[in-house]
Amino acid sequence: MAASDTCIYLGQALADYGFRDGHPLGPQRHDAFKTELLARGLDRQVVVQQPVAAGTDIIRLFHTADYVDRVRDFSGSGRGYLDGGDTPAFTGMFEAASHVAGSVTDAIDRIMRGEFRRAFSPIAGLHHARRHLAAGFCVFNDCGIAIEYLRAQYGIRRVAYIDIDAHHGDGVFYSFEDDPDLLFADIHQDGRTLYPGTGFVNETGIGAARGTKLNIPVAPFSDDRVFHAAWPRVEDYLRSHEPEFILLQCGVDSIKGDPITNMEFSPAAHAHAAARLRDLADEYCDGRMLGMGGGGYNHANIARGWTAVVESMAQARDQD
Repeated sequence: MAASDTCIYLGQALADYGFRDGHPLGPQRHDAFKTELLARGLDRQVVVQQPVAAGTDIIRLFHTADYVDRVRDFSGSGRGYLDGGDTPAFTGMFEAASHVAGSVTDAIDRIMRGEFRRAFSPIAGLHHARRHLAAGFCVFNDCGIAIEYLRAQYGIRRVAYIDIDAHHGDGVFYSFEDDPDLLFADIHQDGRTLYPGTGFVNETGIGAARGTKLNIPVAPFSDDRVFHAAWPRVEDYLRSHEPEFILLQCGVDSIKGDPITNMEFSPAAHAHAAARLRDLADEYCDGRMLGMGGGGYNHANIARGWTAVVESMAQARDQD
């Protein structure tokens, strides 16, 4: 085990995942987080790792071969859209998205080898992409790739995916909607008021997985009081299923002041979620937890929200 139990991924290859021409998901998000991390001295509490690219064999654990080839083709030209208008192509897109996915799977390898108990990758959590298409600024769904990789490489079935991004994690939910072993809990802005328009309380899984998923939509302008009222349901759900590995998608577009959502959580909500999941990981998963940055388009919120998550993940349990 390293001197720190927690590693994070930083580097230009991750910063390169960002759209151009004023798109809200631009390449500056990585540096907004990194600047705050360094200013607060958190780099001395974690081990910084360089980004790693995933091979197509790993990406195809979740995505179809045809879609992976399509991304490569669009990446070469840098023109057009991968979807109806949210996810424009840019030159080098395939390589950038491969580093998002590869850093996540590299983190899993390091955790499973016992080098670290926890890891965080800020440019990750691209939860809208489906197996065969892009959506909502997301090219490769590193969350789905992580789930499939844990199963294929390490035989872990009960993976817990927790999402506190303002947007519903539809690319994960519908890809595993019929899988009773994928534990899914998502607190998000009501889909009647925000993209992608999904994640209602009655969406609990289908077939053998009916009743095994937890969607918690909340009203626009919900604040930390709403978060803390909902959060115990997430913990009770996880305890009832005893996960083997915890994934946290901690999008900071649910923090007050985001330009494209209407949520009013504070960074303290994100810190609380990370700390409680860290403790649950220690209890059920031998500490195995991976945080993924997710959405967020206010740079101050990115800086404060993600560093709050890293602080909670890096803090020893007996220091709470």
